[in-house]
Amino acid sequence: MAYTLDLIGGRWKPSILWALLDGKLRYSELKKNIPEVSERILVLQLRELEKDGLIKRKVYAEVPPRVEYELTNDGQSMKPMLQCISDWGEQHRPDKKN
Repeated sequence: MAYTLDLIGGRWKPSILWALLDGKLRYSELKKNIPEVSERILVLQLRELEKDGLIKRKVYAEVPPRVEYELTNDGQSMKPMLQCISDWGEQHRPDKKN
């Protein structure tokens, strides 16, 4: 468990991985999906996730440059865990309780 939390721990990594479950996204699309995250932190978290082998970054030789992010196979394998975390949060969120 400690290893997993080391890879996806923090406030934004699970949100980034969750957003990428539906497929490739450009940086601007990720930022739009997670508007609360600062640009600096988003870039830092993307770099860490890439370094840890959970996402891959593809740069297209275009003007202006186009960069897309997508999950690796290891990143995709986290889908059931991320779904459980999401479901638990929905059930236990204070504004959802009776």
